[in-house]
Amino acid sequence: MTAMVLRRQGRPLDQMRDARITYDVFGYAAGSVLFELGNTKVLCSVSLQPGVPAFLKGKRVGWLTAEYAMLPTATTVRTTRESEQGRKNGRNVEISRFIGRSLRAVVDLEKIGERTIIIDCDVLQADGSTRTACITAANFALEQAQRAWISARIIDAPIMHDGIAAVSIGLYDGQILVDLDFREDSSIDADFNIVMTRSGQFVEVQGAAERRPYTLQQCMLVQETAMRAAQTLFCMGQENASHTKKSVDLSGTPANSSSERSISEGKAPLFSLKNRLTSGT
Repeated sequence: MTAMVLRRQGRPLDQMRDARITYDVFGYAAGSVLFELGNTKVLCSVSLQPGVPAFLKGKRVGWLTAEYAMLPTATTVRTTRESEQGRKNGRNVEISRFIGRSLRAVVDLEKIGERTIIIDCDVLQADGSTRTACITAANFALEQAQRAWISARIIDAPIMHDGIAAVSIGLYDGQILVDLDFREDSSIDADFNIVMTRSGQFVEVQGAAERRPYTLQQCMLVQETAMRAAQTLFCMGQENASHTKKSVDLSGTPANSSSERSISEGKAPLFSLKNRLTSGT
């Protein structure tokens, strides 16, 4: 069995799934994004709140934190809400911290004073790579929020000195696969989650052997592949940075309203019956 067998619909090993970004899905958030990566769909919103954690009080510096959660029916088997469990889900906490520290690496928190940026990431539908999808979506949402805050004179200048994007990479039978879906992630020899800056630097590299160890050479190839994949996402965000209230696909073309999977301009009707039927959820 070769890696090509794992790829759905004949997708090349180095090709990401179809991606689409929709801005302004929340009316009250400074920035909000619906990001679709294949069958994975995540919703990220950004807000700015007064105050900082106790360890930063009086230091005239802000903070950025993230919250990651998976909706109960985001998977084939219903996920129990944390409120039902009466405790924090360990996986959610770990991913929340991953998202938060990734974004803090490219944000100048001294420019917001003693205020806290909160990134809320909710997985609407999970088919692998949810954490990397959330990081990429959170970056787009924060860039949009930054523009809104400058326009409203809440901040005087940009607070982001770079952008970030994240991709999942897998090793299977000696071959490198880009952007893993759930089926692939469950069968992989080793998997990686890599966060890159737009300028080509690494923010974080998470890698683990699931079935067999990997070599240094393979690790280097994985990182080179991640750099190329991340640039695809940056191009999508850069080319459409001025687009709001509009769905844009990976090629940079606004979604066709007659397309089966299109989302109409304006605030996306995420939970309408028509949207559920056309999106296959």
